[in-house]
Amino acid sequence: MNKLWLIIQREYLVRVRKKTFILTTILMPLLVVALYALPVLFVKMSEDQKKIVYTDDSGYFESIPSSNSVHFKRDNRGKDALRKVYKNEGYDGVLYIPNFKSLNNDLKVEYFSDQQISVTRRESIERRLEKRIRNKKMEDAGLTQAQLDQLETSISLAEVKETMNDSGELEQKSGKGNAGLATGMGMMMGMFMYIILLIYGSMVMRSVQEEKINRIVEVIISSVKPFQLMLGKVIGVGGVGLTQILIWIILLVVFQTFALPLLGFGAAGAMPDPSAMGGVEGMDIDEVQGEAQKIMEAIFSLNWGFIIPVLIIFFLGGFFIYSSLFAAVGSAVGDDLGESQTLMFPIMLPIIISIFITMSIMNNPNSGIAVFGSIFPLFSPVVMPARLAFDPPLWEVLLSITLLLASVVFFIWLSGRIYRVGIFMYGKKITFKEIWKWLFYKG
Repeated sequence: MNKLWLIIQREYLVRVRKKTFILTTILMPLLVVALYALPVLFVKMSEDQKKIVYTDDSGYFESIPSSNSVHFKRDNRGKDALRKVYKNEGYDGVLYIPNFKSLNNDLKVEYFSDQQISVTRRESIERRLEKRIRNKKMEDAGLTQAQLDQLETSISLAEVKETMNDSGELEQKSGKGNAGLATGMGMMMGMFMYIILLIYGSMVMRSVQEEKINRIVEVIISSVKPFQLMLGKVIGVGGVGLTQILIWIILLVVFQTFALPLLGFGAAGAMPDPSAMGGVEGMDIDEVQGEAQKIMEAIFSLNWGFIIPVLIIFFLGGFFIYSSLFAAVGSAVGDDLGESQTLMFPIMLPIIISIFITMSIMNNPNSGIAVFGSIFPLFSPVVMPARLAFDPPLWEVLLSITLLLASVVFFIWLSGRIYRVGIFMYGKKITFKEIWKWLFYKG
């Protein structure tokens, strides 16, 4: 046991002290925050208010409401006169509203400028003109705004989760359902597990290959058993992965709580006020903020005290299964990359299939394929985390964890049988038939 601990300690410390580990651990949360914050910051930095002078031959536009990005001023000198002087008078363009023959559904106005207008500003102008024409049609039809508001109806679907208790009575479960949020978070968690398993599993394989190629393993094996060496590598690299994930979670919470509000985002990283982003003048700001608040409430209503520990269990279980298999492949092939690709395909196939299952369960998280994928040990490390946001039955989660832990023991034993023989094999082309024979070697 002391020798195993020394191997774990060596594998762990060697990696966490590397500059690449430190840089990726710090930069990854920064990259996530940048992908979230930079687009909005760039929009805010590029803001400038355009001044537009307009002339109205229709008589419907006594004034046009201005915004943070567009300022309108009416001038009755006419289109041709304004086109000659607008630049000298400090305007960015001329908007000409002709005398419409009829208020049909295909009205056209003209905008003259020596600069290309942005898509958002163009849409902003169109929305303001459309709103005035709409009000004019209402006036002509004898309708008031209050009457029109009474005709409009908004329906929202409230999701209530219910379960049957032992007495046969229905009970409402805590938390608020949100299919869109669950879908997004499910896909995100599934992809996260997929990437993490590949990164750290490949790291174990490269470590085994390097030691075999450099003949270091021959010296190490003189002091420890091959199985101890493989298990120490798997646990050590797994500790590195778990450390990195925990640091990422802590840093993301810190950025979300303290850094984003300093950049102009709301408390706890909420979306900024839409009026400050430009190009959203036609939107109902209260509605946008209300939807953002609902999303935040739905996120916090999830049972994170249950989800996070379960995520860690599935990460560790999936890591031990796949990294032990990667270690077995690394011991068998050495530096033959072509051969390693051939042997890696059967290991990669379940991970790839689990991603396809994850995509399919977004439409029906309780389908037969979803339940099977979240319980089958080679798929569950990716599929079950994707289903957690949909609140699967507790018995499925417990059964999946039980089978996963049993599979960890089996695959570590299986990989150890391959590793103890493959680590000493040099100069021989390895086939699946040959690996099968290794499983039954004695000693």
